[in-house]
Amino acid sequence: MTTTTPSDVHPDPPHSPDDRSLAEFGYRQELHRSLGKYASFAAGFSFISVLTTVFQFFAFGYAFGGPVFFWAWPAVLLGQLMVAACFAELAARYPISGAIYQWSSRLSNLTFGWFAGWIMVIGQIVVVAAAALALQLVLPAIWSGFQLVGTDPAVTSTDGAANAAVLGVILLALTTLVNVLDNRVMSVINRVGVTAEIIGAILIVVLLLTHSERTPGITFHTEGAAQSGLFGALLVGSFTAAYVMIGFDSAGEMSEETHNPRRTAPRTILTALGAAGLLGGLIVLGGLLAAPSLTDGHLAVDGLSYVLTSSLGDGVGKVLLADVVVAIAVATLAIQTAACRMLFSMARDGQLPFSARLARVNSRTGMPTAPALVVGTLAAALLLLNFASPDAFLAIGTTCIVMLYLAYAMVTGPLLVTRLRGGFTTTGTDETGAPLFSLGRWGVPVNALALVYGLLMAVNLAWPRAAVYDPAGGHWWFQWFTVLFLGVTVVAGVAYRAYKARTPVAAEAVAPA
Repeated sequence: MTTTTPSDVHPDPPHSPDDRSLAEFGYRQELHRSLGKYASFAAGFSFISVLTTVFQFFAFGYAFGGPVFFWAWPAVLLGQLMVAACFAELAARYPISGAIYQWSSRLSNLTFGWFAGWIMVIGQIVVVAAAALALQLVLPAIWSGFQLVGTDPAVTSTDGAANAAVLGVILLALTTLVNVLDNRVMSVINRVGVTAEIIGAILIVVLLLTHSERTPGITFHTEGAAQSGLFGALLVGSFTAAYVMIGFDSAGEMSEETHNPRRTAPRTILTALGAAGLLGGLIVLGGLLAAPSLTDGHLAVDGLSYVLTSSLGDGVGKVLLADVVVAIAVATLAIQTAACRMLFSMARDGQLPFSARLARVNSRTGMPTAPALVVGTLAAALLLLNFASPDAFLAIGTTCIVMLYLAYAMVTGPLLVTRLRGGFTTTGTDETGAPLFSLGRWGVPVNALALVYGLLMAVNLAWPRAAVYDPAGGHWWFQWFTVLFLGVTVVAGVAYRAYKARTPVAAEAVAPA
């Protein structure tokens, strides 16, 4: 296995300012650069996919936190905005696919950056699986015929968990197909889907708020909060917000396919997170205000699907749920695309098994085909865990959040060290000649808070609470699933790096550009 670093790559003469920007890092343009500002925003927003994730985890947050779990939302949004601000600075300075891997490597060293990329891409694959599982929360609520396995659609039931896996595999087959077709097709689907999602989210907010059954003061009530106390309930309730507000970095992942990436990516990272955070918070609030009852048990099991169909009627409710289905499909597509770019970027540097194949880009479509097949296949394999136990739904969802939070910390950590050493430049201009996005004198405090927040949240998410991960008992491996999965990921990475260090150069070369 050869180890190819950016300086080893000899790009062809660039033909545009964007291409020349990429050439500065030792790469030539292979991915097709066709994304504008809105498409870049769509890449970040569709990964976050506020409709997908809020509908997926609302019931969980309410079950453990009661109405007061709403206040975990602005706290998580503030923490993630600090992380996003750091990422916006890096996106302006390093507009390269494989953002987390590239940023961490250039701020620290290749080994540390490799582990950041390794953890991130494994986490992204788990996120793909988790997003695909969300179909179970809406499709059977629209039409019972979508319940292909058994009769109970609840994700906490054996039938619901198995059916979620079946629907998820079907969706992954479709998103994998799109990810090998053409990046223009992918971009069109993304933009149309995000537009539909934003319109649907606004409609849901307006309709829920105009059908309120109670006042916002309900969010200060602790009825229904878990027995671990208010603070413990908020910590677990924060899972909902933590799961929603990840993936904003994918605007950076798509930098090599974006026009004027130094100017566009930083802004779309922040606007995608800001828009999703605002809409998501209003949807959570609207759901709490419009729910027919806070005590009949439905809200903690059926979540927002129950609120829409009960409060707005089957007709309007099901139309809005159909919009959620679109959001889930587009989110799964966007997350898979981001994971593909990470695999491509690491393979292009010769940093993965089978790098030659994974780094190959189809010159006609501008898409790396092999990564799409790998991500789709591995995500589908993870869905099979749902046949083992309904608890897999939460285990998969929480694991992916922890993986991404750790990968983010492996960027904000080295960035803070670099700042303190005076090695992070705040100067430079983007493609239009304007100054690069910079936090200026706020860089150190924002960066430090972003790092502390990320590490504390990762610990909170991974903590093996039996009441959360194994409520029925008897499945200790689900209680410890996140910790075990992360451990296996790190051990596998160490083993591969050790094997690679002992392997003579020659076994495999990176695919020629």
